[in-house]
Amino acid sequence: MEFQNKIALITGSSSGIGLAIAKNLASKGVNIVINGLRSDIELEAICLSISTEYGVRCVHSRANMLVPDQIRKMIFDIISEFKFIDILVNNAGIQFVSPIEDFPDDKFNEIIAINLTSSFHTIKAVLPSMKAFRKGRIINIASAHALIASPFKSAYVAAKHGLAGLTKAVALEVAEYGITCNAICPGYVWTPLVQKQIPETMKSRHMSEEQVINTILLSAQPTKKFVTAHEVASLASYLCSDDAGSITGSLIPIDGGWTAH
Repeated sequence: MEFQNKIALITGSSSGIGLAIAKNLASKGVNIVINGLRSDIELEAICLSISTEYGVRCVHSRANMLVPDQIRKMIFDIISEFKFIDILVNNAGIQFVSPIEDFPDDKFNEIIAINLTSSFHTIKAVLPSMKAFRKGRIINIASAHALIASPFKSAYVAAKHGLAGLTKAVALEVAEYGITCNAICPGYVWTPLVQKQIPETMKSRHMSEEQVINTILLSAQPTKKFVTAHEVASLASYLCSDDAGSITGSLIPIDGGWTAH
């Protein structure tokens, strides 16, 4: 019963990979903090569904990952209520596709802030208590784009490469405290994030939707299949287990063979 009564905060967890991770951990007895910018009513409905199905506590926070003060307050409030955060999953992320000469400055800065800098703030806020208790699991949801690049995604690739470096640096700093820090690097997962970039890619590459899916997205993955959110969530849960205690500082691809090229 290693997961019973633990507390997990998953940022950007009102849909997609984040929600899949929340449900997978809840199924093992972990209490969950959902984070997202949906309305309170929508987030409360998600929490009620998780609590009812899995018999765990589930609360939510609307902290905006663009605002460091809100991130710090979210962590403070969770620790005040639950005493400790056992598991931190940095999943919040956005995407924008454009040739770099046309890339809007504000959009570039927003992607860096949400996909990279917010993880610095969450990790900074949870580490004092994790070090004090000499335990904890930190998982950064990176991307295959933390390992390789694609055109027209300059901000996203830069942010995810940065997240890979942050993961390694944190892992080295906390290695003797019983804390692990790893990054999961998914390929294309059929989520709202991926669905949203299809029309952007159609525009930037002058392609049809079918061409984008088959010649841009799935062509990168030798399996010719989208990775599932469930697969990513299962890997995240394993990294939170006692059996994964010696896995730290790792960038783990789950990409249908994409980065094996």
